[in-house]
Amino acid sequence: MKTTQILFLVFLLFPAIMLYPESFRAVVEGNILVAPEKTNENTASIGINGSAIINLGADIRFINGIELEITAPQTWLSYRGALVMMMFSTLNPKPNALGIIDLNGRRIAFEPLPSRLRIVYHIPIRNGHGLRTTTSVTVPTAVIQPGTFPILFRLMTVEKGLPAAFEQLSFSITARPIFSNEGAVRIIPRYPPQLRNRPFTVLINDNVINNISEEIILREGEHHLVILSEDYRNESRRFIVERTKTIELTIDLQDPTPIIIFEGPQNAEIFLNNTLVTEGTVTVEPGVHEVRFRIGDYTVIRSINVQRGKTYRISLDIDLNVHEED
Repeated sequence: MKTTQILFLVFLLFPAIMLYPESFRAVVEGNILVAPEKTNENTASIGINGSAIINLGADIRFINGIELEITAPQTWLSYRGALVMMMFSTLNPKPNALGIIDLNGRRIAFEPLPSRLRIVYHIPIRNGHGLRTTTSVTVPTAVIQPGTFPILFRLMTVEKGLPAAFEQLSFSITARPIFSNEGAVRIIPRYPPQLRNRPFTVLINDNVINNISEEIILREGEHHLVILSEDYRNESRRFIVERTKTIELTIDLQDPTPIIIFEGPQNAEIFLNNTLVTEGTVTVEPGVHEVRFRIGDYTVIRSINVQRGKTYRISLDIDLNVHEED
């Protein structure tokens, strides 16, 4: 039976094969760790009927998938269709050494190795990964759950009677993380001494954050944070998330007692509710207050309605100006 016919029959049976674990013997020639901090030199060399183990690091928060780049020798172009690649997950036992190993695993991919000198596979490891097959990249499998790692990448001969030179071919495999366009923010609240551990609500992009003790994963770019509370001043700010980075956002929670800031000429006398003001900044209770500026015989009086959690800046120019500040 011709090789193409054999492959056709195997592909017909492949969906059924994927449902059941298989027992097989593998020649493990390389062990590659894929982690955010290891973006270079994640390379192994395997020969004909050889295998490499691909492991995931502990921190995969910002990883959508794995890129496997296969670099073939020039002579590979003379043996079109002679090899298939296979991948297995849920390996038992989990290989921890190189050499010939008897394994049990679930086949997750099987296809002829393309007749190219550079072959790229993208292996998705989470839903919503956005990876797509193109003219230069193949996505050979559905999402591989991180809990089923390590996976085994294997090259297998599908033709007989090939020359000895073919058996000496060696392929280089490089594995890299495919990062999502996400980062994280860690919120660190700082409480005023007199008001500790009172409740407050955090919203990011209008979404309530239920647990601020955990890092919050967000798309890279600008985001909007709002603090709402009955016990602290409400706050609104914008911040930038960088790809694969975690930023710390310190929130200084403030006493909601209203503040009035007075500004005027040095020779001005300032009265608040008929009491001489001796400092530029004073705290007051919410409600209506009377402010009086006096310079010689010139007097300006204004009533202001002070609201909780607000800051007011009152200055004397030609007239008495009141500016409300959040």
